[in-house]
Amino acid sequence: MKNNKNNEHERCDCHEHEHEHDHEHEHDHGHGHGHEHGGGENRKAEIIKLIISFVLFAAGLLTEHLFKLPMPVYLILYIAAFAVTGIGVIITAVKRIIKKDVFNECTLMTVASVGAFFTGSFSEAAAVMILYSFGEFLQDLAVDKSRDSIETLIDVMPKQAEVLKDGTVVEISAKEVTVGDTVVVSPGKKVAVDGVITSGSASFDTSAITGESFPRDLSEGDAVMSGYIDINGEIKFKATAEYDNSAAARITGLIEGAEAKKAKTESFINKFASIYTPVVIILALIVAVLPPLFDQQWKTWIHRALTFLVVSCPCALVISVPLTFFAGVGAASRNGILVKGTEYLEALSKTEIFAFDKTGTLTKGSFTVSEICAAGDKDELINTVCSLEAHSKHPIAKALSALDYKAYDVRDVKEISGEGIVAAIDGKLCAAGNAKLMKRYGCDVENNSNTAVHACCDGRYLGCISLKDEVKDNAAESLKELKKLGVKKTVMLSGDIKNSAEKAASEVGIDQVCAELLPEHKTEEMEKLIAEGKTAYVGDGINDAAVLARADVGVAMGALGSDTAIEAADIVLTDDNIGKLPKAMKISKKTVSIARQNIIFAIAVKVAILILSFFGISDIMWLAVFADTGVALLCAANAMRAMKCR
Repeated sequence: MKNNKNNEHERCDCHEHEHEHDHEHEHDHGHGHGHEHGGGENRKAEIIKLIISFVLFAAGLLTEHLFKLPMPVYLILYIAAFAVTGIGVIITAVKRIIKKDVFNECTLMTVASVGAFFTGSFSEAAAVMILYSFGEFLQDLAVDKSRDSIETLIDVMPKQAEVLKDGTVVEISAKEVTVGDTVVVSPGKKVAVDGVITSGSASFDTSAITGESFPRDLSEGDAVMSGYIDINGEIKFKATAEYDNSAAARITGLIEGAEAKKAKTESFINKFASIYTPVVIILALIVAVLPPLFDQQWKTWIHRALTFLVVSCPCALVISVPLTFFAGVGAASRNGILVKGTEYLEALSKTEIFAFDKTGTLTKGSFTVSEICAAGDKDELINTVCSLEAHSKHPIAKALSALDYKAYDVRDVKEISGEGIVAAIDGKLCAAGNAKLMKRYGCDVENNSNTAVHACCDGRYLGCISLKDEVKDNAAESLKELKKLGVKKTVMLSGDIKNSAEKAASEVGIDQVCAELLPEHKTEEMEKLIAEGKTAYVGDGINDAAVLARADVGVAMGALGSDTAIEAADIVLTDDNIGKLPKAMKISKKTVSIARQNIIFAIAVKVAILILSFFGISDIMWLAVFADTGVALLCAANAMRAMKCR
């Protein structure tokens, strides 16, 4: 969340204190609604004020209706009850009027309650302010609850780290850890920076980063990320990133300011309220002035006009809709889905086309041996290829190392960039690599796939070992779920060769394949898709950054994806689990549905009571209070259902 330390924190519920805590969050939804977060003392003060107001108000009711005391007695009690919660609202209304912000709900509440006093409706006037303040207080609690799930992510970064220095474990600031340092993590402690385990093993709670509910078992050679919590064993790991470049820091940067961005539905509410408020005030003036010119019942029509104002207050709309979207963002974050702005949650709900990168998105991004084709001796092929590739750091070499082979004595190793490796084995010149390298050494081969490793020895072709990038286990099922959720078309935009891309696409059920694309070509294809309908793109590499930024909704794989892709994306899946795409879609659809429910319900109730109040059928201020505060609370309660999206 964005920290606005110097922003003026104005609240429409009269809590016009100069809060001097360090993190003041301004949530101005068009009518001055702000919500405090994390101020325990302020929360206690609000509770005390509400209790005092309720006690004074109850005393006023008792003295007026039960004890039948003179009017000055209960009037003083009502005024006191009103003042405790209402003075701040009036002050805020005046300040906003001075700033030329006349048409806001603070002005509405002030005019309605003060006017009610002058028409003799003392209890109703006090009740308006008390219930309004109580409603605001409960809405603050609701906002805090929705905020908690996101703030837990911000809090995952540890402040200290234990580093091994000259054989001694020293505790230093996590920000002082440098790449290459050996960091020690004990049970119960958080991992400070990203790294690779060098000794020990443990189970880790990764939920704050990946959203996974089950612990992850990691041991020597496995990568750990900042924000992981060690559950049961001590480990040592070598830092591969500094504090500010580690996973938790990157994730924190993604969610800061997410609530400040507006979805189109929210923008509609603010625009609606800016037109709606002055119209209602003008209508109220007409109700107060025009009818009495004919029947001379000024008090009756002024009271109806004031009731009209209280009913018309758009509190329910300007609070519940943003709250609904923020609750949806919170629900997504708890599931390891980071949404950078609420507008992307709304856009995702309307997405008709999903485009995907292949490697690392639909596939695992790691190679496995799929076929061995020997021209002669199979063992000679395997032993030669694996012995040569053992001297390479290429990802394919790692996959080949999993084969069972006899290591040859390799000498005079030379790696030819983009082609393969050449070396001497038992005095013979041997080579392992792609078709281009084979041609260099006198062997023409038909299979020119970039995932096939050929081998030759002294010009004699030995055969080839083919590898494949396996599709993710849940990729096909995830795409089926997206189709069930209303996605009309799925497309693969890949830089891989056509045969490889089409094979992967057929395995997962992709509708259309565009292969051998450079980054600029991907963007061109995205333009075509956007012309067909709202489109989301899912990718993880640097070459995906441009198309992620161009798509209506860009979704990046956060664990293994490049920083550039993550920055360009609108939504990040923190653990590269493509199965979270349907979950994100479900959350977005439910959030938008709840927001629409609130809009329809709030407007319907208000219109009904406005009509009743105009004709004098509901000439009761209490019903007006329900139409404002009551409806707002019901809408807020409905909005919180978005927190439970699964």
